[in-house]
Amino acid sequence: MSDPIKNRYEFVILFDVENGNPNGDPDAGNMPRVDPETGLGIVTDVCLKRKIRNYVETVKEDEAGWRIYVKDGVPLNRSDAEAYKALDVDEKTVKEKKKADPDLDRKIRDWMCANFYDIRTFGAVMTTFVKAALNCGQVRGPVQLGFARSVEPIVPQEVTITRVAITTEADAEKKGTEMGRKYIVPYGLYRCEGYISANLARKTTGFSEEDLKLLWQAILNMFENDHSAARGKMAVRELIIFKHDSELGCAPAWKLFGAVKIARKDPADTAPARAYSDYAVTVDEAALPAGVTCTRMG
Repeated sequence: MSDPIKNRYEFVILFDVENGNPNGDPDAGNMPRVDPETGLGIVTDVCLKRKIRNYVETVKEDEAGWRIYVKDGVPLNRSDAEAYKALDVDEKTVKEKKKADPDLDRKIRDWMCANFYDIRTFGAVMTTFVKAALNCGQVRGPVQLGFARSVEPIVPQEVTITRVAITTEADAEKKGTEMGRKYIVPYGLYRCEGYISANLARKTTGFSEEDLKLLWQAILNMFENDHSAARGKMAVRELIIFKHDSELGCAPAWKLFGAVKIARKDPADTAPARAYSDYAVTVDEAALPAGVTCTRMG
């Protein structure tokens, strides 16, 4: 792995959905998440991180140093046990060995960071006390995402569907179709803001320039290998990156995020937006503080 990153970053992800459910709410029958006070659509940080993890897993295919810790079908303790085995400790001897080696906790944490991309990136809680007292520590990752919110209020629609495949023999004698429902957002443009701390990368996880390059690639392509009928047509439209010329940064994040403006191309248009082309996205680069540069990808 290369050296940890040396620059702080903030970034804005713009993605949209067409005739799909970008993030179902299990507390509301899997309807698209909505802020009840504003009507704005919501996509959680956990949902977006899952897409990024899935992309990395797809392109790296469990390559050494690029594995994914939080993945479907793999208990966390299975990966925790690998760190213990690599450092020649187990649940029964770990307490005694920690007394003999005060740096053992750090070595276990560092092994996990070196082997799992998503721990290096997002961090992880690796402290589990179920039957096996496997404790690999807790890591706060340098990359953090906020909730994505739609630019304008959304109106989730309930669509009734039918199918000709009947579930049981008894039902087949009574009817020829079965009814179902799905929820969609006809169109929504979402904005997500994120942060990358070079300080945490250096001190804790070792998140590197190579890791950063893969992160940008994963964000831009996180929906491209994740299409489904339920999610409809989803795409990352633009990734706007603010790079500081120092580890701790040159300006507050809110000032940089405030430089990104999204508005209707036609201010007089009151019809519901139905395409990305209905919007104009601008960045006031002239107002950026000294030491900050902006890159637009998409």
